[in-house]
Amino acid sequence: MNNTLIECKGLSKNYGKTRALSNVDLTLQAGAPIALIGPNGAGKTTLLSLLCGFIRATEGSVEVMGHKAGSNHAIRRLSALPQDASLDPHFTIAKQLQHYAQLRSVDNPAHEAQRVLELVQLTEKSTDKPEQLSHGMRKRVLLAQALIGDPDLILLDEPTAGIDPPNVKIIRELISAYADKATFIVSSHNLDELEKVCTTVVHLADGELRSVSAIDDVNNEGVLSIALRAEQRGAEEKTNVLNIETIESMHGVKSARLRGATDLVIEYDSENYPDTDIEILTYFANNNIRYRRISKGRSLEEQLFSDDEAG
Repeated sequence: MNNTLIECKGLSKNYGKTRALSNVDLTLQAGAPIALIGPNGAGKTTLLSLLCGFIRATEGSVEVMGHKAGSNHAIRRLSALPQDASLDPHFTIAKQLQHYAQLRSVDNPAHEAQRVLELVQLTEKSTDKPEQLSHGMRKRVLLAQALIGDPDLILLDEPTAGIDPPNVKIIRELISAYADKATFIVSSHNLDELEKVCTTVVHLADGELRSVSAIDDVNNEGVLSIALRAEQRGAEEKTNVLNIETIESMHGVKSARLRGATDLVIEYDSENYPDTDIEILTYFANNNIRYRRISKGRSLEEQLFSDDEAG
C-alpha cells in the first residue's frame, strides 16, 4: 500500500524576482506529526500554500496523497490553519463552525461543530462570539475548524504563536491524541514544542531544503543538556563551583560548554564510558550545583543550528 503523503520534485516558486522556494525534492510518508522549521523567509508558508493549492509552482511538481496539489481529490483530504486566520466577529463560534462543516459537505453540520469544539475543550463557548474569547481560545476554535470532516492531512502554520502556556498545552496534547487519525505538518519557531509532538523535522532555509531528519534521542545518547538555575549563572567565575575544566577532565567527556547563560551541554563517549553521566551528576550533587532540568540527547535546536546560525 502506498503511504506517500507528499511528493515534491524540483519544486520552485518565484514572486517576481524573489525566489521563495528553489528546486525542492521532498518525499514524506503519512504517520506521526512532522515539524516544518526554518527562519523567517525560509519558504515555510510558501510550501504550505503550494500543498493547499492556494498558489501554483513556478517550476516542478507537488502531489498530495497521490493527487496534484489543489485538485478536488487533494482538497477533500486535507485542511489547513494559516497563521493569519481569523474568525468573523458577527457570528457565534458554533454558527461559524457549522458553516465550515457545510462547505466540507459534512452530513450533520451542527453535530460536527459540537464534536470539534469538544476536541478543543470549548463546548461551553459555542454560543459566544470571538470577541468574548481570549486569543488562545480563538486559536483553539480555528484549530477546531481544521479538524472538521476528519481530514487525512492537517497543515498548521504557527498554531501556538503568541498564546499562553495552558492553551499551548491543550493544542499540543490534541495533536498528539489525534495523530492516529491524521498526519499533521506543523510549522513553528517554537522548537521545544515541536520536539514534544513531532518525530520528523523538515528544515528549510533560504528557500532550499536543508535536511529531513528524525527527532531521535537514541542517536544522541552521548549528550547531556542541563538547564542551570538562574542563581547558578556565572558561578564558574564567581565561586568556581561550576568548573568546566573539571567536567572536561572526566573519563569519556569530549567537551563541555555553556550555551547562553544557563544551558550546559556536555558530550561524552557513551559507548566506551557508559557511566560518565553518573559521574557528572555525582559532581553536581557533591558541589551543590542546582539545575532546573536535565535531559539526554541534543535538543532540536542543538541538532539543527550551529552557534553562529541565526533564526
